[in-house]
Amino acid sequence: MENIVQARKYALVTGASSGIGRELAALLAREGYALVLVARRTEPMQALAAQLEQAHGTTSVVVGADLGSPEGVRSVVREVTERQLEIDVLVNNAGFGLAGPFTELPNEPQLGMIDLNIRALTALTRELVPAMVARRRGYVLNVASSAAFQPGPLMAVYYASKAYVLSFSAALHEELRGSGVKVTALCPGFTETEFAARAAEHQKPRLFSGPLGKLDARQVAEAGYRALKQGRAVVVPGFTNRLGAWFAPVTPLAVKLRITRYFNASES
Repeated sequence: MENIVQARKYALVTGASSGIGRELAALLAREGYALVLVARRTEPMQALAAQLEQAHGTTSVVVGADLGSPEGVRSVVREVTERQLEIDVLVNNAGFGLAGPFTELPNEPQLGMIDLNIRALTALTRELVPAMVARRRGYVLNVASSAAFQPGPLMAVYYASKAYVLSFSAALHEELRGSGVKVTALCPGFTETEFAARAAEHQKPRLFSGPLGKLDARQVAEAGYRALKQGRAVVVPGFTNRLGAWFAPVTPLAVKLRITRYFNASES
């Protein structure tokens, strides 16, 4: 397995204040990377930076930014450029979902999902990957979801946004073949993170009660990191989730829609 650690190279992790992003940051620190930690909330990242410095001697740059806005993305790029940081690993983890009928959920948060889950991920990748290509080395881990493999009634925008992430990542993986830069899409199923609390703000789906099983954030992060080191295009942690991804292409659309609607519907 290829060793992706480079001395004094940086890994930039978005959504690093909690959950999968926090666990990925910890794994990268353990492997010897300096970090650029990005999220809206700076206090949890500062605490994480102190912990990782004590445990691994890791240098961390903490950047508070709302990546759902164009200025948030620009502020991250500006910080990296002004500090002349060489980003060897980009982890696009920041994102959120909302459960409920499309016509009943507020418009702005749904558009915000598109801005964060799609626009920010695309913009950061475009800003940082050309330098990786020029150096002929680098890694990009885009956190998609098992939701990417089918449409999602009652979470329509979220599922569609993650389908974009999977499609974009797989295409870029192939485009950059032979360039020294590897792109991996991480597609977890339901995971114990703060994501569920925000997604269930308007409606709590049956899925969030774990009928198909749950993974913890560390398991998901470790699966993503292994796939990143191996240069795999896509990884789906958890047997049940992999089974769903395998059968999605051959399952009739009407069946997929009804099954997904059932699991996304409210428990009550």
